[in-house]
Amino acid sequence: MSTPVTVIGLGPMGQAMVHTLLREGHQVTVWNRTAGRAADVAAAGATVAATPAAAVAASKLVILSLTDYQAMYDILGSATEALAGRTLVNLSSDSPDVTREGAAWAEQHGARFLTGGVMTPAPMVGTEAAYVYYSGPAEVFEADRETLAKLGAPRYLGEDLGLAQLMYLAHLDVFLTSLASLMHATALLESGGVTASAAFPELMLTVTGIGEMLAVGEGENPGAQIDAGEHPGDLSTAAMMGATADHIVAASKAVGVDTGLPAAVQAYYAWVRDNGYGNDNWTRIIDAMRPQGR
Repeated sequence: MSTPVTVIGLGPMGQAMVHTLLREGHQVTVWNRTAGRAADVAAAGATVAATPAAAVAASKLVILSLTDYQAMYDILGSATEALAGRTLVNLSSDSPDVTREGAAWAEQHGARFLTGGVMTPAPMVGTEAAYVYYSGPAEVFEADRETLAKLGAPRYLGEDLGLAQLMYLAHLDVFLTSLASLMHATALLESGGVTASAAFPELMLTVTGIGEMLAVGEGENPGAQIDAGEHPGDLSTAAMMGATADHIVAASKAVGVDTGLPAAVQAYYAWVRDNGYGNDNWTRIIDAMRPQGR
């Protein structure tokens, strides 16, 4: 028989996970602070628990899909007696340190704990394109690997309970910064009379082409060079890239577009030039971001 699962938190991600688990034949119990959000999954076959304690008691495997880790304390603080012997898989977002503290709290109440980061939007949960990072005790992960795989391909990172959270945030770092730069570039083009609808197709050529430009997965891997402390400037130099950053700041300032984002980028290249690395590759800016560079 399929493993019974409890899902606490019925935002778009939580609801997508419930529907996926139901389709895969799991008995699913749910609880949400706003009770009305359970109507759709209840109609699909989920059991709605009356209390958080009842929800936890219903399954050995409990998945949390909440705003942050404080929500876990707020919801499960009154259900700590039900936690013993359960596995909590917290897929909520927070900092790695807060994640480790949450794991310690759960373990104090007799629960096993995994942290995770879902790397897909809600509509893609359960599809071949979905994948989820996990970290925590290997034996805890392996015990429920088959069930967790229904949500997306599981990528186990190791015992450190903060590592899945760190990887999730690293991905979102790239994603959010990319989205912000896309909006900044659009605002800059608008100053020249280019509409957003005309700008987007052009700008997406760069967004989608970055992987090929970096040759990630084939040929030279910039990550391997960074690990080796190598920053060859044979194709592009930090000085050249920094000059472009200067131009973007100047152009933005001239038309009144906010300079906060490009000025932050400009500062990294200025650090590289000021420290004598102008002829190195653009990857040298990582030293301006590392603790010793600040």
